[in-house]
Amino acid sequence: MRIDGDTEVIAHLGYPTHSFKAPLIYNPYFAAAGINALVVPMACRTEDFATVLPALFRMDNVRGALVTMPHKVSVLRLLDATTPAVQIAGACNAVKRLPDGTLLGDQFDGEGFVRGVRGKGFDPRGKRALVVGCGGVGCAIATSLAATQPAAMALHDLRADMADGLARRLQQHYPQVEVTTGSKDPAGFDLVVNCTPLGMQAGDPLPFDVERLGAGTFVGEVVLSQAMTPLLQAAQARGCRVQVGTDMLFEMIPAYLEFFGLPATTPARLRELATLDA
Repeated sequence: MRIDGDTEVIAHLGYPTHSFKAPLIYNPYFAAAGINALVVPMACRTEDFATVLPALFRMDNVRGALVTMPHKVSVLRLLDATTPAVQIAGACNAVKRLPDGTLLGDQFDGEGFVRGVRGKGFDPRGKRALVVGCGGVGCAIATSLAATQPAAMALHDLRADMADGLARRLQQHYPQVEVTTGSKDPAGFDLVVNCTPLGMQAGDPLPFDVERLGAGTFVGEVVLSQAMTPLLQAAQARGCRVQVGTDMLFEMIPAYLEFFGLPATTPARLRELATLDA
């Protein structure tokens, strides 16, 4: 990959950065497609984020920013405009500068997750879904799932106010979907998604009781640091179909590329070029 005075930068903002996979997917694609751009991980602590984000966009060659934990919610107060997906989810993971200099935020986690499970033959429409964890990624996935018109959705978070707030927003926009909060018991659900950080570190407890999973339940994961997390291994042992965290990532990247005004490609091409195992 050639880096010169015309190289455009997409900042990948989060903390910590050791589990970041995006640079290993975007940058090989940029090199293969002859796109003079680069995704750069930037370890930004919570207390510095409000200073760092506006400063980055004062640089003319910053094309945009990928925003990840723990900034997906706090970034909202730094933006001039947001898409409906951001407004419902209450979280943002992509920012770009518009021609007039204002900052626009959008959200693609949920779209990537839903496209992934549909690609595996699971249609959430008319099904019962449980989302465990209602932070940035959990809000996004719940929002995109609600748009598919499931029969019912349950939300759980250790911070009950997070789950309750998301439930209210979902019911305002999708009144036909039954939304409940409080329990993380996976029994009786067709789809269960772990949207907590549990699974990122060795020795983490499982996010819910896998012994309560039915064999027909589809289990999704958002952890990127390893493919088959202890949760997914346990779910597979019970006969469940699963989706690994990186599947969501590959599915959302074409939408990101379009948002940033860069040539898009297919998830299959991204997988072919990625250096995740390098």
